[in-house]
Amino acid sequence: MFDIDIHKVFDQLVFHTGQPMLFNSGLFLFLFTGFYLVYSLLRNLDKPKLIFVTLFSFYFYYKSSGFYFLLLGGSIVVDFFLAQWISGARAYWRRLSLLTISLVANLGLLGYYKYGNLIHELFSAAAGIPFSPLDIFLPVGISFFTFQSLSYTIDVYRKKLTPLTNFLDYAFFVSFFPQLVAGPIVRAADFLPQLHRPTFISRDMLGRALFLISAGLFKKTVISDYISLNFVDRVFDAPALYSGLENLFGVYGYALQIYCDFSGYSDMAIGIALLLGFRFKDNFDSPYQSRNITEFWRRWHISLSTWLKDYLYISLGGNRKGAGRTYVNLMITMLLGGLWHGASLKFMLWGGLHGLALAVHKYYTGLQVPMVALGVLRRVGSIGGALLTFHFVCFCWIFFRAGTMDAAFQMIGQIFHDFRPHLLLAFLTGYKMVVMLMVIGFALHLVPHAYSRRLEEKVAALPWMAQGSLVVLVIVLVIQVKSAGIQPFIYFQF
Repeated sequence: MFDIDIHKVFDQLVFHTGQPMLFNSGLFLFLFTGFYLVYSLLRNLDKPKLIFVTLFSFYFYYKSSGFYFLLLGGSIVVDFFLAQWISGARAYWRRLSLLTISLVANLGLLGYYKYGNLIHELFSAAAGIPFSPLDIFLPVGISFFTFQSLSYTIDVYRKKLTPLTNFLDYAFFVSFFPQLVAGPIVRAADFLPQLHRPTFISRDMLGRALFLISAGLFKKTVISDYISLNFVDRVFDAPALYSGLENLFGVYGYALQIYCDFSGYSDMAIGIALLLGFRFKDNFDSPYQSRNITEFWRRWHISLSTWLKDYLYISLGGNRKGAGRTYVNLMITMLLGGLWHGASLKFMLWGGLHGLALAVHKYYTGLQVPMVALGVLRRVGSIGGALLTFHFVCFCWIFFRAGTMDAAFQMIGQIFHDFRPHLLLAFLTGYKMVVMLMVIGFALHLVPHAYSRRLEEKVAALPWMAQGSLVVLVIVLVIQVKSAGIQPFIYFQF
């Protein structure tokens, strides 16, 4: 009756380079359906549930990075035992030595796979020999699981956390597949207390999960992918072929694209975790509504920004050693945050610009402003501050997205020297669908949090059939507008 080619089925289940497992793919939907049926049977059996989810998580990572899943396993083994030894060590020098081993192991892993060619190029230049790039495959999500594992050993070292004695618990925590390859970076203190609680999925949790998964799918596949493929990529790939007006809209488009892409992934990750009975903290909070750059970093990629603050900025001294040292610490933190995104000068420039802006804002807020002037600033500063912050962030996105520094400066040159405002009507009519999706995307982003939360609660209160219909409607919409191929998430490359 059914003509099934077993070889094609098996081929779908093995890893293929350049085709990582994606939440927005039909294959993941198929595998997750089977996984969830088994999970539903095991969810009240503590140990079998943990074993099953951990095995599926490792398979999920295998489908994303092939046999590099062994790196994930190695990182888990090393930090599990190091954390126990750190906790048991009495001498300060021994505790510090064990933590240093964890830092070297995790950052060394990250350094080789992410920065190996950059280091090799620098050494080649210093030695005066030709540079030949190494054939290094970057495992998907290596930055995320190394940071997550590092936070655990550092918290144990700081005596903020008691180390786990059960290896399965730690393997489950680090490898948990919803957030494994692109975050959010989950803290052990938030996640581990949920581990052995009875798996209970309330009606509210189910409704919120379906809402978040649907919203994430819409943001990623309908908005982000469409404006990327049909406009943004074209402009950034050849900025000189487009007017300054089109370049500016390309920058606005990328600001929306990266937000919808990454927050869409985070929404789906949080929603899938909820379906399994686990709660993650929000990773985005309408960042383009921010009135200053400090507020922006409290709202953008919250799990990474708080990680950098708690484990890098504070470790450097934070704001405890005077104003000058505070500004230096901010710059170092953001420069390394830029380098975390990639071994390139453009990422360091992106991070450096944000570090400089944070330092300037810190200085500005420390000034003694007369009460009258302060009142005026508060009245006019909310909208003006939001517009200034948004455009500064957009300016920085140019360096983040451009293929080269030359392309970035070429785009800036087009915007300032070849703007051609008279092309606005032609642009609006020529890119009707792109403009419409950009308007929808920014409008949804600017909806007050209270309203979006209320909508979330209404979806959670809908009958089962209505919730199912909503999911089907989103899937149909995705099918109608999606491109020929599945587009990977932007943060998979980090």
